[in-house]
Amino acid sequence: MTIRAKLYTAIAVVLAGLALTVGVGAWAMDRLGDRFDDVQRAAGARALALQLKFDVTDFNGWQTAYGYDGGKSRPTYLAAFGRFQTNLSSARGELRDPREERLLDRIEAATDDFARLDAVAWAALQAGRIEDVIRILLGPEIQNFQRAAGAAQQLAELEEAHAAAQERAFRDAREDALRFLVGSSIVAALLVVILLITATDLVRQAERALEADEEGPAGANS
Repeated sequence: MTIRAKLYTAIAVVLAGLALTVGVGAWAMDRLGDRFDDVQRAAGARALALQLKFDVTDFNGWQTAYGYDGGKSRPTYLAAFGRFQTNLSSARGELRDPREERLLDRIEAATDDFARLDAVAWAALQAGRIEDVIRILLGPEIQNFQRAAGAAQQLAELEEAHAAAQERAFRDAREDALRFLVGSSIVAALLVVILLITATDLVRQAERALEADEEGPAGANS
């Protein structure tokens, strides 16, 4: 193999090593990007579940309040229940796993019953039937609240577990990416060293060839 061919081969090998490093880096960043997106989606789902859990407790508390303050807190209850419905609709659009949908169905069924009984309690309060109001709010409405709160708690636990799993997957992907990047960088560095050694050897060969050419004419003249 000629000196030029050896040099070209060494350069090609180094370029291949650099391409490998760039390719591994691109793959690692793409994988990390996907994992990060998964983490964000899981965090959003967890936030939705926790919001629903809070909403259920919030509107139940304001219902109890208006039952004891003669209806003064009724607008606050209605606003709280409206926020819950908005967040439930958002959760319906985001949480599509069958387990999530079953829990959302349970929350919705319980809160539908809650809303129907609330209308009865409000009518009783307007009619001055305070005992009926208290009986409804502290009886069947508590049961409806417990059904909704229990399902919301299970949903929050499900989303917390999913979010934790995605965070672990992201950490694993980050560690894998680092290992691959370090490995490919070491390979590229070794190839550069090989190129330098090869180039040095080729320079020496060229110098020896040049010296031989110079000695040839000198020997012939003597």
